[in-house]
Amino acid sequence: MNWKNFFEGIASLFENLLFIPYESLRSLQLDSWWAANIISWIFLSIGLIASIYWIYQLNLSDKRGEENKEITAHPFL
Repeated sequence: MNWKNFFEGIASLFENLLFIPYESLRSLQLDSWWAANIISWIFLSIGLIASIYWIYQLNLSDKRGEENKEITAHPFL
């Protein structure tokens, strides 16, 4: 096995398997800007909601004092 076959295998995995959902979206060829970008808006809203939830959980953890904030808590400091 050489490196060229390895990287061609990775390319084949992405092109033939993992990009199938995007190929189906491309085949729709929507004319409206809103219809064509609704998937992007959905992903953006999911990311925004997840970020807000994550920050909320970090804030709760900070208020409960669960985090070790001593300088010796991390060995690389």
